[in-house]
Amino acid sequence: MKREFMLYIRNAGDAKAALSPEEHLAFIKKCEVYIGKLKAGGNLIAAQPIVREGLVISKKANGWDSKQIDPNKEVQVGYYHLLAENIDEAIALAKENPEFEYVSSASIEIRPIKTKEEKTNFVYQNEVNNSYRK
Repeated sequence: MKREFMLYIRNAGDAKAALSPEEHLAFIKKCEVYIGKLKAGGNLIAAQPIVREGLVISKKANGWDSKQIDPNKEVQVGYYHLLAENIDEAIALAKENPEFEYVSSASIEIRPIKTKEEKTNFVYQNEVNNSYRK
């Protein structure tokens, strides 16, 4: 049975700003091919780029704090929600991501997704079909 994994794509600064318009278009097209391959293999749940602007909130003793995300530092620029047999397959799929070909600072964090609480048997909602796993 396949398990769920999140792949978090990170770049340092605006790494793609150095790409020519032609290189950027080639990158986008390779991402489309990569996504198509993941779909065809039954591995893709979702994938989207993330805008560099945003903020981080945190709870403080006297209320809330928020700070702007600095787009000049390493930032998360996208994610892939995948199905894979195991962590090794998730790693192999991540290594095929076109980000590595076009962005020298690219990194991908690969994390298994917890779908059920062992102590309470609570099953987290599956956003793919908006139902609960059985």
